Amino acid sequence: MRTPSLIILAAALCACAPSTPEAPPAKAPEAKPVPAAAADKPAEPVAAAPAKEVPEGDCGDQSAVAADQRVANTARWTTASEQNNFGFDVFRGDAQTGPFTKLTKEPILGAGTSDETHKYEYRDDSIDPCKDYWYYVEGITTSGSHERFTPTFHAPAKRRARGSAATPAPANPPAPAAVDARQ
Repeated sequence: MRTPSLIILAAALCACAPSTPEAPPAKAPEAKPVPAAAADKPAEPVAAAPAKEVPEGDCGDQSAVAADQRVANTARWTTASEQNNFGFDVFRGDAQTGPFTKLTKEPILGAGTSDETHKYEYRDDSIDPCKDYWYYVEGITTSGSHERFTPTFHAPAKRRARGSAATPAPANPPAPAAVDARQ
């Protein structure tokens, strides 16, 4: 089976808080395909960024908050090229091993067949800002087959409950390694 894209350049997750301007994200270095032999080797250790404190705030359902004011996780991914790509679905779970629930009501449309770079994103504002979540993206071919497109990636809690003890935020993990999606 042919997957919708040849190479994933980056998959990242970030917090969106419209009430606080954010610094522009650092540009991810262009990734290169991972040789099959190297894919089984453990990643080299990366120096962790210094931990920062998770801010206090309201937890729980945000449905009463205006959509543009909600705290959200935004999944972003980039393709170097695409072949017979109809689109993508985004899945979320409360644990790294799932279970996962499909978030996209309709697929995020892909570029079909293209040798150009394309960037995609999905904003999930249905989160509890005090919970960790895990996400992955599934590709859909023009023939209708579905296949996991990204590894599972983690979005740490954006807030801690008001009055709870301060804890440092987890250090930002490095972006997932490039994934050679050819089979």
